[in-house]
Amino acid sequence: MTLHDIKESELEKRETALHDITLSAGALALERYHARKPGDFTMKGQQDFLTEADALVEEHIRQAIHRLFPNDGLLGEETGGSVTNPSLWVVDPIDGTANFARGIDHFCISIAFVHNGETLLGAIYNPTTNEMYVARKDHYVSKNGQALRVSTITDTHSSSFELGWSTRVPQEIYLAIVSSLLASGTNIRRGASGALALAWVAEGRTDGYAESHMNAWDCLAGLLMVREAGGRTGVYPQTHEEIAHGGAILAVAPGVAEQFSNDTMISLSTKTYNRKENQFGLTA
Repeated sequence: MTLHDIKESELEKRETALHDITLSAGALALERYHARKPGDFTMKGQQDFLTEADALVEEHIRQAIHRLFPNDGLLGEETGGSVTNPSLWVVDPIDGTANFARGIDHFCISIAFVHNGETLLGAIYNPTTNEMYVARKDHYVSKNGQALRVSTITDTHSSSFELGWSTRVPQEIYLAIVSSLLASGTNIRRGASGALALAWVAEGRTDGYAESHMNAWDCLAGLLMVREAGGRTGVYPQTHEEIAHGGAILAVAPGVAEQFSNDTMISLSTKTYNRKENQFGLTA
């Protein structure tokens, strides 16, 4: 029996390994977090933080995956990699590095397993709160063993929406989205970890998340979780190759999906991509 051209037994091995590797990576990240010194970080770019822990945790994950699955590929935020391998692990060793660097307990390890362009497994772990989110396509999404479901909200005036920020698109696009969201009546928050933001949509803590450009290592695990929890997500990624480039992200509870995708986000798709149709074209 196969699932997405991978044997069920092989996927189950990776499912078990994903859980164990994510936990061990989280333990290492937490150790470095408690040992860090104020100001002990460098900058990769505008508001783009880098700590020693990023490289250490990614190398820990890389070695563990290579030891167990030497023929699989890995795409990591810090060390890169190729997306050509049909069995691909996509890794963000610390998402929310700015929070990590400043001593804010809101960061995570995010790992996805992708086969032939489809995200089949995902894990997001915040070691400071010991919250472990895990998902398997067409099977489940859970936090610490408890099944998750997106919120049932239907009124944007009662909703809470998180908005990510990226230097890859013009600032006026971000400001236009903020203005449109406020006009919809939603509350806007920003936690500075896109992966945790997506996990929170899956959990129903918030009702939606959008970012004008997000890399695969930040979002693949979380997008899978939102879908498995009954939410709706945008079109990224549509192909295996597109994983390498990142894209516009939308994840939202179904009760407010149409308003957020068609009204709030239309300015982003048309201005950023010069297209008339809605870039976010939601899928269940």
